[in-house]
Amino acid sequence: MAVFRIEEPGPAARGGFALWALGFRPFYLGGALFGGAALLAWMAAYAGHPLPGLSSYLPGMFWHVHEMIFGFGAAIVAGFLLTAVRAWTSVTPAQGKSLAALWLLWLAGRITVAYATPGIAAVVDSLFLPVCALVLLRVLVGAKNSHNIFLPVALGMLAALNVAFHLSMLAGCAEWALHSAYLAVGMLVLFITIIGGRIIPSFTANAVPGYTARRWNAVERAVLPLSAAAFVLDAALGSGTLVALAAFAAACAQGARIWGWRSWRIGNRPILTILHVAYAWIPVGFVLLALAALGFIAHTLAIHAFTVGAIGCAIMAMITRTARGHTGRKLVAGGFDIASYGLLVIAASIRVVGPWLAPQWLMFWIEASGACWVVAFAAYCYRYAGWLIAPRADGKEG
Repeated sequence: MAVFRIEEPGPAARGGFALWALGFRPFYLGGALFGGAALLAWMAAYAGHPLPGLSSYLPGMFWHVHEMIFGFGAAIVAGFLLTAVRAWTSVTPAQGKSLAALWLLWLAGRITVAYATPGIAAVVDSLFLPVCALVLLRVLVGAKNSHNIFLPVALGMLAALNVAFHLSMLAGCAEWALHSAYLAVGMLVLFITIIGGRIIPSFTANAVPGYTARRWNAVERAVLPLSAAAFVLDAALGSGTLVALAAFAAACAQGARIWGWRSWRIGNRPILTILHVAYAWIPVGFVLLALAALGFIAHTLAIHAFTVGAIGCAIMAMITRTARGHTGRKLVAGGFDIASYGLLVIAASIRVVGPWLAPQWLMFWIEASGACWVVAFAAYCYRYAGWLIAPRADGKEG
């Protein structure tokens, strides 16, 4: 399967406006801006200073949970898939006005969830993911690319979980809404498991002379079902020996997989290192999930290992790498990239380890971790906004 066709940069192009040329451009920029701003708003609200005028029907923590998963996370996934599908099929799923309409539909969800009445917010916010899935499905079916049909199907499942979240909140069943959110986190981690399993060894082999990843068929066959089972059991049961055993089995499979990737061979290549670090947070998250199921630690520590560690770092890894490649620039991390990578690793470590070791300082750990996250995405926006808006540096299309 072709992962991405990122061509070597050529001669510089003239200035212009190209935000709607390809899916990664508006969704990476909008997602990064929103990811930083939404967490900043949550930090302020958590400290007792909610934003004036914010009237979301979702209470504080539920707004934070929903928007980081179905707002921020969904935007980045959409941008990635809209770009990847063109690489796989040579057909652009959305461009120009159609891409702008899709992005505005995502933005409408963010605005209505923050300010509209519950019914309107739920309906408007529930539209983006299924529409995006249908756009991708149409192109893949037309190109007879059955190998990747599962991706829009998975996006449809994420859309169903978003609907379930809203219906649960409208019915006053906050606990069920959280179960939907936990399953959505699991969907994003499974997305990283699938895509990461394809691209991380491939990208590493392309960059590191003599590198070969070790793969064990038993591990490759088991890693996805074991991980999915752990997430389903966690959402369904919440705790207990069965959840712990499933999570530990998933941790073993994920850990064996990344061990076979021999991350220590990377050397001084930050743009590769962050991919391996992001994936390494997955087995860590499952170990913490097992401990949480047995009552040794808070469940939220495992969730933040997955969200801030695995998902956050994987997102930053891909929105820097693919943005560089698809704007005609070299695949070498710059100073802002390296700073963003480091800040996200620190953010995840603080958010997971801090409350475990010193729970009495929870407020400090949340604020410190959140500050690192916000600065990381602010740095990304500062470095990449101009590149995402302008045409490719090499004058090519995209």
